[in-house]
Amino acid sequence: MVEWAVDFYQEADGAAPVEEFLNSLRHEGRAKALALLQSLKVHGPNLPFPYSSQAAGKIRELRTQYGRDKIRILYFADSRRTFILLHGFVKRTAKLEPSELAKADSRMARHNQQISRGKTS
Repeated sequence: MVEWAVDFYQEADGAAPVEEFLNSLRHEGRAKALALLQSLKVHGPNLPFPYSSQAAGKIRELRTQYGRDKIRILYFADSRRTFILLHGFVKRTAKLEPSELAKADSRMARHNQQISRGKTS
């Protein structure tokens, strides 16, 4: 089985928002999120619900929980068949907040622009 590539979206200044999010989590929550990322590498687009679900358009949501914290990472598969981790957050409401989705959507658009110009994050 070939593993899928998973990469962090990077801002122009080199900051990787999902990496910073993961580093902000308590050890146990971070461990669960990293285990979920490993599952994404192994299973790719076949990673089933409840671990991955459709968020909107090409954006999907990785889902795990530690205690009361619902840990979410929004991602998509780019034209290079690489999963790009766009935005991470702790979900506090039943539905995905439009503001969280908007952050992921704008990062996806910037990432795709970089690829079309020949730059990769």
